[in-house]
Amino acid sequence: MAPTKADLEAARNATIEDVLGPGLDVLFCGINPSLYSAATGHHFARPGNRFWPALHLSGLVPRRLAPSEQRLLPSYGLGITNIATRATARADELDPEELRVGGERLVRLVAEVRPRVLAMAGVSAYRVAFARPAARIGPQEETIAGTALWVLPNPSGLNAHWRLEAIAAEMARLRPPRA
Repeated sequence: MAPTKADLEAARNATIEDVLGPGLDVLFCGINPSLYSAATGHHFARPGNRFWPALHLSGLVPRRLAPSEQRLLPSYGLGITNIATRATARADELDPEELRVGGERLVRLVAEVRPRVLAMAGVSAYRVAFARPAARIGPQEETIAGTALWVLPNPSGLNAHWRLEAIAAEMARLRPPRA
């Protein structure tokens, strides 16, 4: 059942748990939870968010998962976190300092978890959090705590610049090289 308007308002500033596990291949990092995600406790849960369809189309998972199935991700070598932990209605409600502090937290998390790749979903937030104003979508030269870094398009339905198929194609580039 979808959250009510009251549920969404009650979720403002709430946090949701990261989805982590041992030996992650890819750790996806969103900007911050939406009110819908915080109300449900599931990452990228807002209807219209293209993360879950793109994840399936990319070939990183064998079927389309529902946000409520996020705990299956570590079995596929995948995890999810966010730059900023508090839920807002829109990412632009976060101030630059909050993104920078979240970036520092992310560096510590990546140093602890040690995924093969950190995949940042949202180039604008990445630019602010890590002071990389010229960053573009795709692999980055820098690493985060020794982990390869990739910037993905924001899968939010509000990001009209990227179609689902293009987001999925960019995610597909994260698949590990075949031996």
